[in-house]
Amino acid sequence: MIRVLTPQQMRAADTRACEAIGETALMRTAGKRIAEICATCARGSRVAALAGPGNNGGDAFAALAEMPVSSERVVFARTGGALSPARRDAERRARETGVRVAQLPESPDGAREALRGFDLVLDGLFGTGARLPLDDAFVPSIDAANEAGATVVAIDIPSGIDALTGAVGANAIRASVTIALAALKPGLLLSPARDCVGELWCADIGIDDSILAAEHRTFAALDAAEFLHLLPQRSYDADKRGAGAPLVVAGSAQFPGAAVLCARGAARSGAGYVTVATSAAAASALRAHLIEQVVVTIGDEGSPGAAADDLLAIARRASSVAIGPGLGLDDRTGTIVREFCRRLDLPFVADASALFHFAKHLDILRGKRCVITPHAGEFARLAGGTIPLPAERVERLRAFVERTGITTLLKGPTTLVYDGTTMHLNAPGTSALATAGTGDVLTGIIGTLLGQGLAPVDAARAGAYWHALAGDRCAAQRRVGVVAGDLPETLAAALPESSAGGPLVRVR
Repeated sequence: MIRVLTPQQMRAADTRACEAIGETALMRTAGKRIAEICATCARGSRVAALAGPGNNGGDAFAALAEMPVSSERVVFARTGGALSPARRDAERRARETGVRVAQLPESPDGAREALRGFDLVLDGLFGTGARLPLDDAFVPSIDAANEAGATVVAIDIPSGIDALTGAVGANAIRASVTIALAALKPGLLLSPARDCVGELWCADIGIDDSILAAEHRTFAALDAAEFLHLLPQRSYDADKRGAGAPLVVAGSAQFPGAAVLCARGAARSGAGYVTVATSAAAASALRAHLIEQVVVTIGDEGSPGAAADDLLAIARRASSVAIGPGLGLDDRTGTIVREFCRRLDLPFVADASALFHFAKHLDILRGKRCVITPHAGEFARLAGGTIPLPAERVERLRAFVERTGITTLLKGPTTLVYDGTTMHLNAPGTSALATAGTGDVLTGIIGTLLGQGLAPVDAARAGAYWHALAGDRCAAQRRVGVVAGDLPETLAAALPESSAGGPLVRVR
């Protein structure tokens, strides 16, 4: 499990770890872990480090002390002020191994000249305790690191971002790689800071997991091991319905493709029997594209109550429901959706058009085993107010769920899932998913996971993680032109091959 701790929680854990094994031991281990990742990051043997006045700068010294003595290693450090015993130890060991120490340049020309020709630059200016905006004295070094053309590795967080909120200052390191120490910080996964993080690793620096676990789980993020543990496994004697039998209520004459994508997402994520209930006007198009799934019709005539009755009868043989993609926005459809879900006793996921119909009727969802999956615009309609700004997403989602009691997956560059207990941040993901229909696939995946027995919050976070892994794989295979239909066919290949952990865990 990868822990996600706020800066305040991390400081508390650090304090207890220092009492248990000592600050110097922690910094030495951190140096080893940073050096191990740096060895894989950049070709060449010229390494520079930018060391701020605190222990983040000490970690930079500790890392260079662990690098090959044949390398050219230089630390540009901010001097002055009291240094911790661990920092003094790291500086001593670095000097003893041949690391050259120079003053951190404070002019733009001096900083550019200092970093010229280096293959790798370590950012050890500021850790989680930094406050924005940063002191102007550090701006030339930050700008020079960004312009140097070297691989830039940030220690714990890139300097110039807020470790809690993900806010980015006027001047911030744009890292190629970030190595979080002991635990991720929320800001590493949130926009706009996410764009400054690069490849993200989490390094075990020797803090016992019991110390990290003692902090209240305010935030969380899945890794491969926890995802695979959550993912339901078919028993040897499973039958087709026992393997998961979602009912997909989706599609219309105008948007039949949304139902196709949702059904394929459900099938390719492991459902044994997928039924699609759609309007009569869309049924022929769906049957032309869905060979393995059963397509039934919702009557276009008759009362909405009778149509809801028909859906409830169909749902008796289902294990979950995915409702909303491509449905009509007319009043009759809205009445059917609300009446069906009001009387439904199965777990369900509601998306797209269903959210439109629930906007003024959220009371129907309270107490239900359900997940809603809005994008930012849909969330604004549901919660009231404007579309949330990046810095507002966490708090706006927290307030909405605590008011309504509805487990909610808020789509975005970092997908958020909140059930009133823990804010789950989705670590993988790519802008290739910003194309029509990918949300319909996600709805199908979540519908299957609900039908296989996962709780709503677990189905949502596991579904989002798997969906993002598939998106990453699609983006790697196709530089441009990823479409939603690529995702279902990539889900199996995107599964992590192993849940094996270690002292270094790649997060994305």
